[in-house]
Amino acid sequence: MKEIIPQEVVESKILFIRDKKVILDRDLAMLYGVETRTLNQAVKRNIKRFPPDFIFQLTAEEMKNWKSQIVMSNQEKMGIRRRPYAFTENGVAMLSSVLNSERAITVNIQIMRTFTRIRELLSTDNNLARRLDEL
Repeated sequence: MKEIIPQEVVESKILFIRDKKVILDRDLAMLYGVETRTLNQAVKRNIKRFPPDFIFQLTAEEMKNWKSQIVMSNQEKMGIRRRPYAFTENGVAMLSSVLNSERAITVNIQIMRTFTRIRELLSTDNNLARRLDEL
């Protein structure tokens, strides 16, 4: 299957918040080629599919920390008026049942492969660290 978004772009959107790998709603919307409000409306219409371990809204403190890590000339013009929602790997997987365009399906597969790749890399790093400790 042809990737429609470079792997590095997908990887750059994965953040660690609350010790979980997540992608924010605005980044998912960009990857899927929809508006953030459209993505969030689809989730709200199907909210029973998204328990708290699939999606959560950033706290004011988490949003402050996140905004301090990104450089924006005018945050109001960039559309950051509300605290973003963070989708865990399971939440992203569930999005495939809510967003059903060809692009959404293809992008979703790419994102899931990226999550898997990161998990494998972290596992390898942990195994290596454990072996070094044993030595």
